[in-house]
Amino acid sequence: MRTIARTALFAGAALGATAVWAQADMSEVQIRPVEIAPGVAVLFGNGGNIGVGYGEDGTMLVDDQFAELSGKIQQAVAGLGASPTRFLVNTHFHFDHAGGNENFGNAGATIVAHENVRKRLADGSTVMGNVSPSAPDAALPVITYDKGLTFHLNGDVVDVFFLGGGHTDGDSAIRWRKANVVHMGDMFMHNLGWPFIDVDSGGNVEHLLNSLGQVIAMTDAETVIIPGHGELATRSDLMAFRNMVETGVARVKAQKDGGATLAEAIAAKPVEGLRNNANGFISDDQFVTAVWASLDAHNR
Repeated sequence: MRTIARTALFAGAALGATAVWAQADMSEVQIRPVEIAPGVAVLFGNGGNIGVGYGEDGTMLVDDQFAELSGKIQQAVAGLGASPTRFLVNTHFHFDHAGGNENFGNAGATIVAHENVRKRLADGSTVMGNVSPSAPDAALPVITYDKGLTFHLNGDVVDVFFLGGGHTDGDSAIRWRKANVVHMGDMFMHNLGWPFIDVDSGGNVEHLLNSLGQVIAMTDAETVIIPGHGELATRSDLMAFRNMVETGVARVKAQKDGGATLAEAIAAKPVEGLRNNANGFISDDQFVTAVWASLDAHNR
């Protein structure tokens, strides 16, 4: 099995730290590149993990963290021996993943994302109490898709999939076929507890389980997984994460099917002890609430 380069430096605890990130001094943030395979790397900094595909055909970036870090990200890309970003793919619209869009758009990058990402960026949003105004034109994806698209770049085939979302209603996974690397965005946050299901932005835990299952089916033991946050991971890590979430959902569903109210289900603590990180920013109660809302929406 391929050895995965790992780093202790990753983007905070998770999206729950965004209120802190939005106010933080980014001048001290360091962007650290880690090569995964020839022509494919990950950048760790402050915000969502950034995937980089590079070579003679140009550079593709997957996500771009915060606007204040764009210069450092561009320097890190150059440090890999890569040319300036030609394509920028957003895994979803959250500002710790797409906050640098305007800077990269103005620098000439072609921004690509699911159609719901463009809509939510254009309309503005509120996520975890953080208000983002309507994005300027330069920050908006100029190429959008429904189910996905494929790039043929640098001797590899790069698939961009919309599998039904789950974290939001516009999540995409990106796969480098030859390099055998998959970027999951925030559908997978490695060893950081429960997932954040942004139900106000179309997130749904049933959709998340389906998306995770489809990615697992297209990977193997050698696949390197870039999570939205956390260290590099393997297929077995992704499977363990899905199993944790699936078990939690089943326990909440049992409460709901048994006639409990949401308040009664929370009090019953059905998912206590299941989290893979007791310090994860999504509490058991928040997860139960998100699952409850997801089940209601799914049944409708």
